[in-house]
Amino acid sequence: MKITKYIHSCRLFEKDGFKLLFDPGKFTFAEELVTPEMFSDIDALVITHNHSDHLDVENLKKIIDLSQAIIYTNAEVSKELAEAGLECLLVEEGQMSVGTFELNVINVTHEPLLDTPTPDMQAYVIDNLVLNSVDSSEDKLSQFKNIPLLILPIMAPFTTEFKVAEFADNIQPKEILPVHDGYAKPFFLKQRHENYSKHFEKNGIKFYSACEPGDAIVIDT
Repeated sequence: MKITKYIHSCRLFEKDGFKLLFDPGKFTFAEELVTPEMFSDIDALVITHNHSDHLDVENLKKIIDLSQAIIYTNAEVSKELAEAGLECLLVEEGQMSVGTFELNVINVTHEPLLDTPTPDMQAYVIDNLVLNSVDSSEDKLSQFKNIPLLILPIMAPFTTEFKVAEFADNIQPKEILPVHDGYAKPFFLKQRHENYSKHFEKNGIKFYSACEPGDAIVIDT
């Protein structure tokens, strides 16, 4: 399985010729380093919740026009998509197959944000190998302790480096791919990655410093 990180929360999963995109949001396209045309050949797309850093309706329409990919999301997001003329398939908690991928969908609570309603949101386990915790650090995710790869939000208004480290130390994955870091200038992002890398290495966890759009990792399936 190949996982390519773009900007902030946007990731592309590839396996056996099937391409599954997660959460292309407004930060993904903010500086035009990433464009909808780069996703013209995807097969499916998942939107985990309706926050703008995970959902950019206008660029999503362009991606779908180019790729004809199937969108998977929850009922709350589906209402916004319907208003924009986009069709989708609804996800429910539990197991589902999308192309060559097996997904375990988990209803989770978004971390609190100032004066912001809590959205309907789902975390995903992909092929029992990857935990995409999205914007949650709920205790229920500890059931996936020792998973091979944790996709970990490392910067956000709702968290601190202590909370980030505590959550990941509890999950104890073999490896970590950092996301949710599109807020930062390159020099600061590099420093944050170095800091986290030193911490997690002490616990035997490999931390991938994926700073550039298009940085990719491969994990055995």
